[in-house]
Amino acid sequence: MEMLAMAMLAVFTAGYLVLAGADIGVGMVLPVLGRGQGERRLVIAGIAPFFLGNEVWLVSAVGIVAGAFPGLEHRLLEGLFPVAGALVVAWVVRDMGLWLRGRVDARVWRAVWDGAVVAGSWGLALAWSSLLGTLLADAAGAGGSGFNVGSVAGLPLVVLFVLHGAGFARWRLSGEPLRRARRVPARYGVTAVVLVAVTVVAGLGVEWSRVQASPAGLAVTAVMTVVLLPLLLAAQGLVWWTFRGRVTAPTYL
Repeated sequence: MEMLAMAMLAVFTAGYLVLAGADIGVGMVLPVLGRGQGERRLVIAGIAPFFLGNEVWLVSAVGIVAGAFPGLEHRLLEGLFPVAGALVVAWVVRDMGLWLRGRVDARVWRAVWDGAVVAGSWGLALAWSSLLGTLLADAAGAGGSGFNVGSVAGLPLVVLFVLHGAGFARWRLSGEPLRRARRVPARYGVTAVVLVAVTVVAGLGVEWSRVQASPAGLAVTAVMTVVLLPLLLAAQGLVWWTFRGRVTAPTYL
């Protein structure tokens, strides 16, 4: 059951980074892709149908950690508390920006919440890059040097989020935002593979036998996630099929 739980955690974590990494990357380059309020609304419309569903993968991954690997939860929340705290704050700020920017039709209001989207997206990218960088440093045997080594090792991943978002924008946007996105040499499929590889390698830095739960906890968590995965894949596939075309007009956000 330990191997099954590890595999499920890898699938859900990689799923989050590949799917949500796209809307994080788009948020990071929002001012570049959208020069005015109309264009920015179009860019936001490109990620609007996806970002909430993408976050379900992270919630599921956190559930697996809590149920099957409580020692890893302790490591992330205590050993890497600044990173985990920054990640949660950035997540809230980014989502507040997405939800609130369209509630008042005023330039200053939208500008403020557009700034929240950009700042929250950069915060998420930096936090995830630092966290993954720390695990990568552990996998490379440099974990003893602490958090700073992980932060430096993770810096290139920030660029990866930008490229991933630009690749997604090339698929979803139209008009001037699309032309700007095409200036970035990025392919969504390529960056997705790299993010999956980063997830797998980062997992090599964890001593799983020391962080796992009891056999009963492992079994319950593994079975529940195996049941959940097909449902989540079906729902995600339906969303992607429904919104597979390019956006040509703003949405409610």
